[in-house]
Amino acid sequence: MTQENRSEKSEWLENCWYQAAWLHELATDGFVERKILDRPLLLFRDATGVSKAILNRCPHRFAPLSAGTIKDGIVRCGYHGLAFDGSGRCVDNPHGAVTSALCVPTFPVIERHQALWVWMGSGTGDPSGIPNVSFIDEAPQTARIYGYLPTAANYQLLTDNIMDLSHADYLHPTSLGGMMTTAKTSTKEQNGEVTVEWLADDCVPAPAFYSMVPPPSRADIWTQVIWKAPAVMVLGTGATVAGTPRSPINEATTLHNITPASSTSSHYFFCSARKFKVHDAQFNSMLGELITNAFRTEDKPMLEKQQASMGTADLFSLKPALLKIDAGAVLARRILKRLIELEGQPK
Repeated sequence: MTQENRSEKSEWLENCWYQAAWLHELATDGFVERKILDRPLLLFRDATGVSKAILNRCPHRFAPLSAGTIKDGIVRCGYHGLAFDGSGRCVDNPHGAVTSALCVPTFPVIERHQALWVWMGSGTGDPSGIPNVSFIDEAPQTARIYGYLPTAANYQLLTDNIMDLSHADYLHPTSLGGMMTTAKTSTKEQNGEVTVEWLADDCVPAPAFYSMVPPPSRADIWTQVIWKAPAVMVLGTGATVAGTPRSPINEATTLHNITPASSTSSHYFFCSARKFKVHDAQFNSMLGELITNAFRTEDKPMLEKQQASMGTADLFSLKPALLKIDAGAVLARRILKRLIELEGQPK
């Protein structure tokens, strides 16, 4: 089956792999519905357990297939009973013959790095284009913290949020912040990727770092974010007692991956993996609660209020009063804009 035709003019990259879910979200005989690039998708497993993605819209009266049922890898529409397999083919029409019109567009799916990746562009997509976030696989389960937050904000606002971590001092003062505004910051672009680094020497550590530098000790804290289009960010951070050498054992790496749902809504996936206390399930639960709470009760509400304040306007059309802390976010936006424009040019 073929995919839906792409739009004439896009506000996002289409020829790339987008994360649609974490693997643990997709049960053997269940499904997950996700809107990606303004297209409703239905994710499920076929009878052999292979993950599939089809358009979440019955070709008969356009009812969402997610309002129906799934059994043995067959999705049955809850409105008039038409049934479809993972190839998008109609396998049962209770009202007559199965015709070529009774089919559903499909999307290539690959399982990698504990996630489901969906190709939203033309063709089948090259699997080598899936971001390498193998650090997730390398960490034991007790050293991983997964999260998913649907957020009513444009995906680039969520990117801005990670590319400028000075906000942590004001939005997360009791958990993650306190040293980012005064940290030494650098920004660079290389091979289409943007890297921002923060170095906070001899500082008071935030509570998130207490396991590495217990109070009342002061700390040297380093943080790096690497952005890759369209909105994949890998954040590495670590801490040592002030004046002592860095050690990889005191580092954690977090994927922040933003998938556009619509122009004003996004899917925010994150996964933190660490190299310390890797078999401490109780510590993992405590840290997970701290991190998830910061994202869910502090980042998400602020980003949604920001989007509501902006309406549907593009950020640059509102002429923002940019500061030096915006360097990484602005650079990422400009690279992404060029890539979208190039993708839209006639071949």
